[in-house]
Amino acid sequence: MTGASRPAWATIPVDEERYRPLYARLLGLRFVNPGGVLCFLFFEGAIALAVLLALAELVSWWAVLVLPVVVAAMVKLNDMVAAIVVRSAALVPEQERDRFRRQMEPVVGRARVEWVSHSVPGVVITADQVPPPRRANPSD
Repeated sequence: MTGASRPAWATIPVDEERYRPLYARLLGLRFVNPGGVLCFLFFEGAIALAVLLALAELVSWWAVLVLPVVVAAMVKLNDMVAAIVVRSAALVPEQERDRFRRQMEPVVGRARVEWVSHSVPGVVITADQVPPPRRANPSD
């Protein structure tokens, strides 16, 4: 099983393609890589949900056929959007990426923060000197 030629930006190597779940292979997913459990939930879970909704008479029995197809279409659409994002990110020059990273770095120690007395619960902060506590006079 050689498979079709894949672009260089695909995330799944060709030799690992045969180990992917059947659901992901049938949809031809290149960027979204769901595991076996997630593929089970996408397909069999959608069928089970549609059967439950049909048994509750909330939808017609056509939903048992339509809901898994709609879920598969949304998974494929998500894969296509991921492909567009990866391609557009590859077109951004390295200089722009570095400039963006510099702009996004947090600046530590530059902002003045005024002390708010209610920010520490149960602690009273005063600027006045606190007089020392009086000792109880043993003669009283």
